[in-house]
Amino acid sequence: MLPLLSLSLLLFAFHPAPKKTVVTIEGESFYVNGKPTYEGRTWKGNKIEGLLMNSRMVQGIFDDLNPETRELFGYPDTGEWDPDRNTAEFVAAMDEWKSYGMNSFTMNLQGGSPTGYGNKEWLNSAFYPDGRLRQPFMDRLKLILDKADDLEMVVILGIFYFGQDQNLDDEQAVINAVKNSVNWVLEEGYENVLIEVNNECDVNAYDHEILKPARVHELIELVKSMEQNGRRLLVSTSYKGNTPPKPNVVKSADFILIHGNGVRTTEMMEKLIENTRKVEGFRPMPVVVNEDDHYDFDKERNNFTVAVENYVSWGFFDYRRNGEPFEEGYQSVPVDWGINSERKQGFFDLVKEITGGTY
Repeated sequence: MLPLLSLSLLLFAFHPAPKKTVVTIEGESFYVNGKPTYEGRTWKGNKIEGLLMNSRMVQGIFDDLNPETRELFGYPDTGEWDPDRNTAEFVAAMDEWKSYGMNSFTMNLQGGSPTGYGNKEWLNSAFYPDGRLRQPFMDRLKLILDKADDLEMVVILGIFYFGQDQNLDDEQAVINAVKNSVNWVLEEGYENVLIEVNNECDVNAYDHEILKPARVHELIELVKSMEQNGRRLLVSTSYKGNTPPKPNVVKSADFILIHGNGVRTTEMMEKLIENTRKVEGFRPMPVVVNEDDHYDFDKERNNFTVAVENYVSWGFFDYRRNGEPFEEGYQSVPVDWGINSERKQGFFDLVKEITGGTY
């Protein structure tokens, strides 16, 4: 029989420290710790209260497990890739992001394209082929989620990314990956996490039918069915740019994710939002743009401001274009997580203007 002290230590080990940040939804608004985000805030007559001002930071736990391509991602100063350095620098940058009023970001267990668009032979996945979790990835994720919890930030956690889902053996492995990752979040006690089943479910590159538009709602329902101590995670999935969601997802999801890639004008953004709210099954629920590579932050109206005018949260998608310096792009690996390029500064300055630097 274990001594009483040892038993107490054992029980403590299986019960993570209480977390401080809880995200919930009321109608069309996000709440953190029982209060709407940006409580009482308006900007140019537009309601800001209840929105998530976010950025696509999906490479925070990136690693390339393919030795043949890993050398592509070496840092300029060392020539070598270092996943722990990447996560440490991510965590170190989070206070500055929050100081501008950004209260959310997107993370993904299979990352995103480390070159901006497209995937090749690199292997960046938090899952073994059978859907079990790779511990080093989850250890890095824990560092980020702990910091986000401390800062009262909301994390939109994606599970799958096209170009990496083929590294799972079969449909059962996909289901295993959902169960294992959602259970991990629940068991760790995080309540500041929203789930995005997969990034752009309608992209043809997905291998598994259950990740495609006709059936992806099955995984949304699976996430909703998983509870621990009476709580579950809020969940949705996203579609490629300028595409309203399908009714099966709208009916199942807790919130709606849309993308602004391909939305070249403010009129197109207004139409995308309008069409999204007309989809069969839509009801009062938050709409979030969590990826948009259109900027024009110096102009009176841009995709960001038009989203806000229509009470839609907006997310910055920045990647390093050909020939640009290391400082550019939050999705291109290796990543400089600071706010030290004109494009990044433009986004954060507008976030601060809209939010007042509040949360």
